[in-house]
Amino acid sequence: MKGNGSNEVKVGVYICHCGTNIAGTVDVRALAAYATALPGVAVAREYKYMCSDPGQELIKQDIRERGINRVVVAACSPSLHEKTFRNATLEGGLNPYYCQMVNIREHDSWVHAERSAATEKAQDLLRAAVRRVQLHRALERKQVSIHPDVLVVGGGIAGI
Repeated sequence: MKGNGSNEVKVGVYICHCGTNIAGTVDVRALAAYATALPGVAVAREYKYMCSDPGQELIKQDIRERGINRVVVAACSPSLHEKTFRNATLEGGLNPYYCQMVNIREHDSWVHAERSAATEKAQDLLRAAVRRVQLHRALERKQVSIHPDVLVVGGGIAGI
């Protein structure tokens, strides 16, 4: 997998319109233009439905052809599509944990009525995600054995 070979971090930013769920409140074209000026961002794209096959293909293609080694997706809730975008990142050839999602639908578009305020908040959320993904390290899934005769009660100091 790519991502550790080069020291240069090249972030790809992908902004979803989510039909009018996001684009009805957030100026996604202005957000994409804003993203291109952020340090480390090599490409910023906006697409009507990033979770669609063509939207995911944009991510995979940029990883392969442009050498993108970090991915930021500004879209809906990670609980809905984080797995989708991590799989696209993996299929593009990167560690799936080099993908960072920004929820600009529920956390921004759906809670704002004023377009300029929503767009400004989306810029803040996106800027933070771009900075965060630059610090990500590759994670690997692994299996560990468990001892079925152990029970931990409590999640605080009692559970330690």
